[in-house]
Order: sequence, then C-alpha cells, then structure tokens
Amino acid sequence: MNKKQTHQTKKTPVRPTQVKVTVCPGTLAEGFDTYSPAALRHVFHTKKVSHVLPYETPSKSESVAELFLENRKRISISGVQEKLSMVLTKNVLRLTNAGEQGTYILKPIPRDLKKVDQVPANEHLTMQIAKQVYGINTAESAMIFFKDGSPAYITKRFDVRPEGGKWGKEDFATLAGKTKDTAGADFKYEYSYEEIGMLIQRYVPAWRIEIEKYFRLVVYNYAFSNGDAHMKNFSLLESVAGDYLLSPAYDLVNTRIHVEDTDFALSRRLFVDAFQSPAWKKNSHASASDFLELARRMGIADQRAEKLMAPFRVRQPLVEALIGRSFLNTETKKTYLLHYNAKRNLLLG
Repeated sequence: MNKKQTHQTKKTPVRPTQVKVTVCPGTLAEGFDTYSPAALRHVFHTKKVSHVLPYETPSKSESVAELFLENRKRISISGVQEKLSMVLTKNVLRLTNAGEQGTYILKPIPRDLKKVDQVPANEHLTMQIAKQVYGINTAESAMIFFKDGSPAYITKRFDVRPEGGKWGKEDFATLAGKTKDTAGADFKYEYSYEEIGMLIQRYVPAWRIEIEKYFRLVVYNYAFSNGDAHMKNFSLLESVAGDYLLSPAYDLVNTRIHVEDTDFALSRRLFVDAFQSPAWKKNSHASASDFLELARRMGIADQRAEKLMAPFRVRQPLVEALIGRSFLNTETKKTYLLHYNAKRNLLLG
C-alpha cells in the first residue's frame, strides 16, 4: 500500500473465524475443498500442500510471534505490508532459517488499513483476474490460512533459480537511479509511466515485445484500481538466455478498497509533460485516449494499441465470476465489482 496514505486510517481489530473452503484457494475453481491439481502444479511443484499453515496466528501465540519477528528481520523485501520468507520442505511450508534461501513470500493480514482482513483475498483475486482473464504473466499465488482460519496470501518467488541461487532482478527505481538519498523518502513515486517505458526501451533489447506487456499492465492497474503501482512494483528479470525481460507482475491489489488513494501511484501520472486528454480534464480520470497516447509515445502503433486495450473496454463475465468465488466478504465483493465497472466505463471514453 502507499506509505503516504496509511497513516490516515485507524487500526481495526480482526477476529477471524474458521474458513469453509468450497473453491480452490489457488485458482478459485469451483468444487474443491483444498488446492486443485492445477494450483498444486503451478504454485507448489505438484506437491500435496495443505491450504492450512502449520502455525497459529502470531497474535495468538507468543512463540509463533517471536518466530515471525525474527524471520521479518531477514527478508530483504521492503514495503509497508508484513512479508515473511518461507520454503517448502517435502509437503510442508515453513519459515526459513537463518542463511536459508526462501522460495515463497507469505503476507498475513497487515495493519493500519481499512478492511485489513480483506487484503489477502483482495491481492489474490486481483492477481488471478490478471492471469486468468487478461493473460498477464503473474507470479504464481494462492490463499492460505493459519490454524484458526485467519487468511494470508502466499506467492512463489520467480527470482530463485531451480538449481539454487537467484536470477538477476532490477526494479525501475534502481534502473532510474532513484533512492532515498537521491530523491527523498517518496523516491519510488516520483516518476511517470511514460518514463518507465523509456527505461524499457533503453535496457531491454527486445523492447518492442516487452513494452506491450508493460502497457497492458499499466492499463490493468488502472482498470482494477491499483493506486500503488510504483516504480519498485515493476522489474526486469534475467532470462535463461541471459538477457533481461519484464518480470511477472506482482503486488497487484485494488488499493481503493483500503485507502483513499489516487488513480495513479506515480506523481507525474501517465506522462512526463503532464498531458491530459479533453476527457481526462472533464472527468478528472484518464480515458482510453490517454492510454492510446501513452502507447503512441512508447512506440506502439495505434492499431496495435487499440487491440491491446480492447479486452479492458468490454464486460468480462469471468471477472464477475472470479469476484463471486473469491474469499472476499459479501460487502467487499460488491465494492470490488463497483470499482471494476466504473473504471471500465471510463475506458470507453
């Protein structure tokens, strides 16, 4: 979540209850009371992993809380949301030990946000819609639960090599030379999506292919109200051939459910020169013509950009089906669907 906005919300106590699973906690396919074979294959290397973690909720167990606190000190991933490093040993997920390379990231319910208990299901749903409906390459992910039913989100790391070691990975804040020292506390927000596109052209030999993937991801973040798609949430990843390509998408979440944020995380929004279409100026929200202008500036032909945007401008029944099958509560499902329909209507302009 956007660190600049979380201080405005009050901490809400969460009292999770045991979750009855009737859909796959990975793919959201119906008719499963645990992970489906497809989820086990993609997320857990076909190992028969339980959807219940071998841990109590840290808030209810002092010994578990100490384990989680020690693990958080070791993980190298920054951010407001609590993240823990895990590894799969035989068929059991566990926290990593000192010096051990984790292969999964666990995100329990965070703190200091509205509807905090809905955050894991929100991120899981948003990742699944990106993958299943729009064909966006995403990090593999699933819902998982503590022993008392408290939900968490788990994702498989894509920067760890199968044989050990890590693939090279560079986020766009690093590529732009932005750090707290060079650009201040909000360094990862001080940019535009057009400028990230220019960095892709600079650092990726096969940029014409990767820029289309990036463009679709920018549109997706807008369409699904991800107002925290900052520079560190886009990365280049080393390929088997040794070159760099756009990494799988990660940290996709409808932030509007939890904070009163803006349409775009980056301070300059879409364009380096603050361009806005007449529709944007009129409605205070970007329209299709703004995204087409972005595509044009990044070297994507108009006809191709229209084709890339087309799926986001029509009603997708599978989006509504996945929302209905998600682990969000009934109220949040309605809100999520409302946000989707509102943004889709804006993209028709």
